[in-house]
Amino acid sequence: MKALMIATEKLPVPPVRGGAIQTYIAGVAPILGEAYDLTILSRTDPALPKSETVGNIRYDRVPCGGDFKKYRQETVNFLKKESFDLIHIFNRPRLVRAVREAAPNSRIILSMHNDMFNPEKIAPAEAAFAIYNVERIITISDYIGSMIKGMYPQAGSKLHTIYAGVDLNRFRPSTSEESIRIREALRKKYRLTSKKVILYVGRLSIKKGVDILIRAVLELGKKHRDIALVLVGSNWYGQNKTSDYVAYLRSLAKRSPAPIITTGFVKPEEVHQWFWAGDIFVCPSQWQEPLARVHYEALASGLPIITTNRGGNPEVIRTTEKLIVETPEDPKSFAEKIAVLLDDPLLCKQMGDEGRRLAEQMFGWTRVADEIREVWEGKLSGAALT
Repeated sequence: MKALMIATEKLPVPPVRGGAIQTYIAGVAPILGEAYDLTILSRTDPALPKSETVGNIRYDRVPCGGDFKKYRQETVNFLKKESFDLIHIFNRPRLVRAVREAAPNSRIILSMHNDMFNPEKIAPAEAAFAIYNVERIITISDYIGSMIKGMYPQAGSKLHTIYAGVDLNRFRPSTSEESIRIREALRKKYRLTSKKVILYVGRLSIKKGVDILIRAVLELGKKHRDIALVLVGSNWYGQNKTSDYVAYLRSLAKRSPAPIITTGFVKPEEVHQWFWAGDIFVCPSQWQEPLARVHYEALASGLPIITTNRGGNPEVIRTTEKLIVETPEDPKSFAEKIAVLLDDPLLCKQMGDEGRRLAEQMFGWTRVADEIREVWEGKLSGAALT
């Protein structure tokens, strides 16, 4: 089978600038490429050639500057010169009509990673066209599937949840000589050697709730003098612009009795090292998060996780002790959950060990690729949300 995966227009594949969708595609592509003639289409980037073949995967990249309309036209131009048995579109239902018209005989699969079926992002008629013309709609969480079905009941029979995965070799507990060395080096560099490190990894944006987490640490720092907060990330992928919100976070951090470190953008190939340096992972999302991939990374790294009851986030938290924040707008709710772990090192270890076992059992890229193959081969007898 000749297959094409179409990434979104915002970031390139491989994920040299980061990006959850790009990481997802890069994780499953080498496995799928063993069974299929696979091409990946994404946007151009200065760090990558316009076209290349790496291993058993062909990469084509088109110029668009992150503009969807330009990307859609470049995709059409590409499909006029190529033919594929199957086209797998990621997170852009607005691409379906153009792809269907350019490739009338291709099977189309759609993967949904957030709320792109929201009427503010796609007209109802165009959404209905997309649903009718795709064979399956893969969602990264039951939450996203439920959202789509709630808006468009006719999609129910096509919806199927496939949870994402993580590189189990890169993201692993800090028990090897290399990981221990890097952990100690990072902690020494940032004066965290004697600290219990509360870790956040992700974009610094208001909907991610970073300011709420800082306020929780302001409260915790009054009692727990041995803690520190590390914020890994920047305002946007691949850059370190000091937005108004980032400036606000830094100002807020200055009030903390505990150290608060902001690393700025960390290259995707290095971000796993910060999981080695951390002790407790917190995802303070305020919005209805589809399902943040940092949960998989923290699980695989053997860190205890505190997350919010927002969107799909709680779906992959299956450890015995579940520290889910029900009122994420309240800093005290985070402070209380974090304090539970600070006061109980054995619980931290138990949750971390359980998380790693769960990641090994359920969240490797091989499992994700196998489930995608079932969709591509048409082997699913039913849908997850009917």
